[in-house]
Amino acid sequence: MRTAYTVETVRTAERELMARLPEGALMQRAAAGLAAACAGLLGRVYGSRIVLLVGSGDNGGDALYAGARLARRGAGVTAVLLNPDRAHAGGLAALRRAGGTVTDAGQWEAAVERADLVVDGIVGIGGKGGLRAEAVPLAAAARRARAAVVAVDLPSGVDADTGEVRGAAVRADLTVTFGTHKPALLVDPAREYAGTVRLVDIGLELRHRTPELEAPQHADVARLLPAPGAESDKYRRGVVGIAAGSARYPGAAVLAVSGALRGGAGAVRYVGPAKDAVIARYPETLVSDRGPRKAGRVQAWVTGPGAGDDAATVAEVVREEVPVLIDADGLRLAEPAAVRARTAPTLLTPHAGEAAALLGVDREEVESARLTAVRELAARYGAAVLLKGSTTLVAPAGGRGAVRVNATGTPWLATAGSGDVLSGLAGSLLAAGLTAVDAGSCAAYLHGLAGRLTAHGAPVSAQNVADGIPQAWRDVSRAG
Repeated sequence: MRTAYTVETVRTAERELMARLPEGALMQRAAAGLAAACAGLLGRVYGSRIVLLVGSGDNGGDALYAGARLARRGAGVTAVLLNPDRAHAGGLAALRRAGGTVTDAGQWEAAVERADLVVDGIVGIGGKGGLRAEAVPLAAAARRARAAVVAVDLPSGVDADTGEVRGAAVRADLTVTFGTHKPALLVDPAREYAGTVRLVDIGLELRHRTPELEAPQHADVARLLPAPGAESDKYRRGVVGIAAGSARYPGAAVLAVSGALRGGAGAVRYVGPAKDAVIARYPETLVSDRGPRKAGRVQAWVTGPGAGDDAATVAEVVREEVPVLIDADGLRLAEPAAVRARTAPTLLTPHAGEAAALLGVDREEVESARLTAVRELAARYGAAVLLKGSTTLVAPAGGRGAVRVNATGTPWLATAGSGDVLSGLAGSLLAAGLTAVDAGSCAAYLHGLAGRLTAHGAPVSAQNVADGIPQAWRDVSRAG
């Protein structure tokens, strides 16, 4: 499991480690890792031209010490000091001893334009609210230059804890982060500014601290996926109920069932007006026209996809004392008080627009502060929340604790019906016995991977994605 920790947690761990190390040793570890990453990106260090954009914090010190190491290997290293009086004295002295230089005030832009590599050491992990005015031209020049851009720990101008970008920020090709990932490196929109991320181990002790984010990998998902045993039958494996679709949107029901059939449960029951379309496409589905309460044995329900204005069915499902996933129209139709009153697990699966409607804010506010939004929704509804998007987030009920983040997807998944497949898949995992957070994060992982496998850089339909789930499942299972 890849993990990310808050700035406060990282700084506490750093202070504890520095108390056990000689003075300056931790910065030297970071500088060594940074220099090695820069050298790897350059390929040939000797004769290369490197520009350091140096702020007044420790990130500036890391950049200066790394620059000194590269200068000793024959690189021409130039430092641009945003605040010369507050530059890290030890790092600056080391750079000069190694043959590095500091630009004159009017010459930094030409140095950036000629550079092979630009190192962003402007702002550390405590920066808030975008770059200050004096740093904006530097970031713009770095973006225009032909040079590769390496960010120290985090691209300057992004919020480390939330992933928000509230102003101008550096766009990096590579971010070299120290000790642990920071939330902004895993969550959009900041993630888009980080480029490739390389983690350098500097010895921080974080195992007994609660992470802000967890990013499951193949092996983590493999451990969670249900597998039938010798004594399994369809009921022991779980039965998922799908209450979805309408006369206007029968396809939503078909697609939700398609995801559910591939999600590990032993059987799928369908209730709703699209039963003829469902049974025609998937004859193994158990269909009923007597409503959710009389549909038969069910271990979890999915409601909402394509429901139109069928508030009565959504309300009936919400009252059921089994795990329930609410998606699409169900998010609009379900009574918030009824959702909060549930005692069985609940998983809400909005996209940014639906989340904005539930929170009473603009969509842009959700998209710019995704981590804040998913926690607020989980707290407000007392439910686990899967917030769809380029980085899908899954928050535990109540909004506290580690949020799961998934980035296996592809932009080609932004297609009609894709979310219906995801809902059916997650509902099936709920019926198979996974917790709401595990079901949501595993479903997002498999769904994203299936999208990648089937797209291959070309458009895909929601049904293509559903058809790709078994291959994604096999790929993940092999890692376990």
